[in-house]
Amino acid sequence: MPHALPHRLLSSLAAASACVTLAACGAGDMPSAAVHTAYELPGDRVYPEGIAVDARTGDVYVGSYTTGAVYRATPDARRAEVFLPEGAGNHNTANGLKVDAAGRLWVTDSTTGVAVYDVATRALLADFTVPGSDPRFVNDLAFTPDGTAYLTDSMRAVVYRVTPEQLAAARAQGGRGELRPQFDLRPVLPPIEPGGFSLNGIVADPAGRYLLTVDMPRGDLYRIALSPEANPIGKVTLRGGDLRQGDGLDLRDGTLWAAHNTTNTISRWTVSGDGTTATLDRQRSDEALAIPTTLARAGDRTLIVSSQFDKGGPMGPGSSKTPFAVVTFDGI
Repeated sequence: MPHALPHRLLSSLAAASACVTLAACGAGDMPSAAVHTAYELPGDRVYPEGIAVDARTGDVYVGSYTTGAVYRATPDARRAEVFLPEGAGNHNTANGLKVDAAGRLWVTDSTTGVAVYDVATRALLADFTVPGSDPRFVNDLAFTPDGTAYLTDSMRAVVYRVTPEQLAAARAQGGRGELRPQFDLRPVLPPIEPGGFSLNGIVADPAGRYLLTVDMPRGDLYRIALSPEANPIGKVTLRGGDLRQGDGLDLRDGTLWAAHNTTNTISRWTVSGDGTTATLDRQRSDEALAIPTTLARAGDRTLIVSSQFDKGGPMGPGSSKTPFAVVTFDGI
């Protein structure tokens, strides 16, 4: 059955959604830009959450938060097709998605961990789970140039790591592996209530020097050094705005894009060379984004997941507007 978001997270998102009609909680008086459908998603209970672009082919993958299905669309398509059916690999929810350089699709399941599939055969190659029974919410992931995956846990405020060697070992052991924390951000984050929500989207510096991850409820961005530094985890200086309700991120050539979910906002930032400062370039809002959970750059387009979470999905009652869709947003 579909998995619900944590109660404290729902409360936080519901409170933030009250700002949507007020110029997106500080987005200013910037006029709305046009929202256009890039890909339609088949099904009436999709409620999509994650997106990934295969850099080798341009194919786009989108995951369903409520069923665990994964959809694929070719660059010239208007409608995606089912790539992995509901419940594939015994996973009933799909959060963050990424395709690595070797053509493997990684799909996080907030309740368990991350599954790795071969995009050519759709075979499940490995399944990494978080050991123990304590609450967890495995959310988003990013890759460094050496092929290492880093994953956020929104309830534990940690970042897990899966190296290529660990993936190979898991495949050699029947496809099973464990997720172990590599970075613990609780000492530097503001206090988090039990069951609360913190880390969300994560991206990697293309040179492999650091990671950036957003603390969604407080709108802060954190830098995690991947090479020896005196202070490996620190807050990024944000100039001109914040990342409150920041969800998915994308980083390309020193430009950071962020989806702010309940404020129906997309922002674009210039990141300094060392990743310690980010300056807001532009921020636009439009209710037609319908709770954007994440985004991905594909060529010169920014593809945005329009989740409709508040239309009969995990955030509230009501009816969705079908078809569900991945959209583009002019001017951002």
